[in-house]
Amino acid sequence: MAKEKMLKFVDVARDMPEKRPPNLRKQDFGEIYAEYAAAKAEEQASRCSQCGVPYCQTHCPLHNNIPDWLRLTAEGRLQEAYEVSQATNTFPEICGRICPQDRLCEGNCVIEQSGHGTVTIGSVEKYITDTAWENGWVKPIRPSRERPESVGIIGAGPGGLAAADVLRRAGVQVTIYDRYDRAGGLLTYGIPGFKLEKDVVMKRIAQLEQGGVQFVLNCNVGEDLSFDAIRGKHDAVIIATGVYKTRDLVAPGSDASGIVRAIDFLTASNRKSFGDDVPEFDTGELNAAGKRVVVIGGGDTAMDCVRTSIRQGAESVKCLYRRDRANMPGSLREVANAEEEGVEFVWLSAPNAFDGDAVTGVRVDKMRLGLPDASGRRAPELIEGSEYVEGADLVIKALGFEPEDLPKLWGVDGLEVTRWGTVKAEFTTGKTSLDGVFAVGDIVRGASLVVWAIRDGRDSAGAVLEYLGQNAMVAAE
Repeated sequence: MAKEKMLKFVDVARDMPEKRPPNLRKQDFGEIYAEYAAAKAEEQASRCSQCGVPYCQTHCPLHNNIPDWLRLTAEGRLQEAYEVSQATNTFPEICGRICPQDRLCEGNCVIEQSGHGTVTIGSVEKYITDTAWENGWVKPIRPSRERPESVGIIGAGPGGLAAADVLRRAGVQVTIYDRYDRAGGLLTYGIPGFKLEKDVVMKRIAQLEQGGVQFVLNCNVGEDLSFDAIRGKHDAVIIATGVYKTRDLVAPGSDASGIVRAIDFLTASNRKSFGDDVPEFDTGELNAAGKRVVVIGGGDTAMDCVRTSIRQGAESVKCLYRRDRANMPGSLREVANAEEEGVEFVWLSAPNAFDGDAVTGVRVDKMRLGLPDASGRRAPELIEGSEYVEGADLVIKALGFEPEDLPKLWGVDGLEVTRWGTVKAEFTTGKTSLDGVFAVGDIVRGASLVVWAIRDGRDSAGAVLEYLGQNAMVAAE
């Protein structure tokens, strides 16, 4: 196969091996892709205008020094580029893969604003860090000195892992408690492998383990171990649980079989990719193969569900969203990718009921956009008499997530929460109403981006170090 033709769909073929020519060996594809990635990274990095006001950097939650590592990449100084990237980002290879760059750095690129197409910052970031891992530039965690203080972190998602990295490099003893059997949180079980390969996540977790971070897995705080016990064992505690309570859709027939939660569907798919025994997948309950799939929702989780369904071999995949394309909360790049893969988006559509004991269809009302609501977005309004039925064998509810009631779940008094149920914490430091207890990520912000969780974890770790230092000074007096 001609190399030029291969390069035209190399990105798709990387994510969807079934689209590769049958006579193309995996080794050959890997060589072509590596050569393509190196050339593309250098080409894109050289397009950076090195503008006086780097909007890409200011619109990055981590304020990554993007212009400098782009310049170093263009000059072929990849190890230096990695070191600059790693200085502000705990997991650049992860952000390069899953950040919604079209809403952050790339969407605010000066070249993009001038109409010449953005510099593909995320792809370059991914390439730099992948190259760093391949060449052994990613150094193990080796604190210059060990400290006696210990910190317990509840939740092994991106916020908790980022905090653990900063604390462990400072010599603090760190233990992470998590309810799942693998660390990583949504990085491991929520985000599909075609967007974030699981070996990428496992490498970072292994780096933390080898650096001295202790993981206590399969641990449900409040059941297997009390919050007070964790607090009594450590000098400080960071709550980084994320938000996993699914927003439900209450409508006639919503208890029918074949109607499932997005988190269950995605977790089953990811577990299967690890080689786990997943009975619900094998029976078809959480498997889209051969089915008419309807996904309800318009965020990034909905995009993960529709694209996973395509890869599982669904007969058809439709996404129902009550607003229009311009008002979707999810990444527009993800929408475009899904459409290219065969997903049909049904805009301005809201389900009102479900047919069948085992679901056979979704009753849908057509909507129009009215005046802006309290959030500033135009509110969807029902068009009377517009109901119709979308046929479905599998309905996936991807309506977002809410925080669990942690004070009740953990039986802890004095932990203040907001009216939305998120933990009330101080901006930048993560300090909560309890002495020595901090909180980061989605459990503070509500459902948000991985990059914000990383930012919160890093910031809070700095505040924890300050707290531990103050306590050490008091004890020495």
